[in-house]
Amino acid sequence: MLSVRRWALATASVLVLGWQSLAVAADLPDFTELVEEASPAIVNISTRQKVSSQPVAGMQGMPDLEGMPPMFREFFERSFPQAPAPREREAPQSLGSGFIISRDGYVLTNNHVVADADEIFVRLSDRREMQAELVGADPRSDLALLKIDAGDDLPVVKIGKSADLKPGEWVLAIGSPFGFDYSVTAGIVSAKGRSLPNENYVPFIQTDVAINPGNSGGPLFNLDGEVVGINSQIFTRSGGFMGLSFAIPMDVAMDVVEQIKDSGSVQRGWLGVVIQEVNKDLAESFDLPKPAGALVAQIMPGGPADKGGLKVGDVILEFNGHEVVRSSDLPHAVGRVRPGTDATLVVMRDKQRKTLTMEIGTLPDDDAVAATGTNEQAPSVASNRLGVTVVELTDDQKKNLDIHSGVVVREVSRGPGAMVGLRPGDIITNLDNRSVDSVETFTRIARDLPDNRSISMRVIRQGRASYITFRLAE
Repeated sequence: MLSVRRWALATASVLVLGWQSLAVAADLPDFTELVEEASPAIVNISTRQKVSSQPVAGMQGMPDLEGMPPMFREFFERSFPQAPAPREREAPQSLGSGFIISRDGYVLTNNHVVADADEIFVRLSDRREMQAELVGADPRSDLALLKIDAGDDLPVVKIGKSADLKPGEWVLAIGSPFGFDYSVTAGIVSAKGRSLPNENYVPFIQTDVAINPGNSGGPLFNLDGEVVGINSQIFTRSGGFMGLSFAIPMDVAMDVVEQIKDSGSVQRGWLGVVIQEVNKDLAESFDLPKPAGALVAQIMPGGPADKGGLKVGDVILEFNGHEVVRSSDLPHAVGRVRPGTDATLVVMRDKQRKTLTMEIGTLPDDDAVAATGTNEQAPSVASNRLGVTVVELTDDQKKNLDIHSGVVVREVSRGPGAMVGLRPGDIITNLDNRSVDSVETFTRIARDLPDNRSISMRVIRQGRASYITFRLAE
């Protein structure tokens, strides 16, 4: 009797687990129809780059044969091997993916897939292969627009809105990882608006979709079969997929496409500021209710922010009506604004909210901040409770760094200054939200610093400004 009961319980458990498995399976998406409809518009991209082979060096000491008697010239030609003439060879091909966005043959892919190529080839789903023309490229967003001549009725993808994506949503990628054409992988959106190193102007979509070399430039679909992103990068320590892949939002990509079609190049908005994240200590120092916004650490002279009245120490809380939660939100928002248009900023200045309106400029091709400086020191010296010795700025330093005030750190001893990483040669321009215009002013502000509260200090190091925070014990 006991065995019958056990059998009945086991059977019931199997049935329950079976129904649960069926229920879970019923909730999972079926991608087959999406793949069948979208695959014809996906292409494989390969490139060729012609490079010149270096001639093989002959023997050292080869004499000049010009003007020699024929018998001697013949002897030397037989005795000394001659270097072959330079010849062209084709560098190894690179493989990537792309997709057709218009029936007349415009193809979108990553810039790094076709960069430095002499010839670009596109292979369609029907196995036709043809040479493509590079219409234009935008290295900053890693996008390239190609054109193929294959008629006026090519299959195309449906373009979606990446802004409507939500974390946790199912997405699917089709591409050619390691040359395996039309491989399909699926996953979910892990996060949105990710900033990657040296990629300040693209708010990447992070997913856990398996992406590998060869997937670059391929589409990322939502469940409606719309392209919402372009697979571009992965985070890896092994060279292969590790669960972190990044796609360029389609909203950004289509703006780039339109600009390339219109003018052949891409222009982005520019404020002309160096910003940094507002952490808990900086928020306390600037009397902010929470760590949010973008702290203006440096302003480019003559730039849009300089002309528009933005000041060092302002914390940008809103841009064109959108809240700036992280400092990385600001470059994304500014970059999408067309140069020459006005933008509205809400900033926190001297513990008060202010609204500023300024004209957005054009992002320069080289937006790096030049680092200049000198080791000359003025004779006026003062020590203080921070454990640093500072000297006056020289006229040359002010001119080279394009600043009007501040003091130079000459020595760092034990104390708060050493603990926060101050170094000789650093220039301090603000302390406790007050401008430092001389050694005397710095000493006075340092003497009156409060205890057990976050204190901010603006420091310029190698031409780049940033804010640091520290606390003084009683």
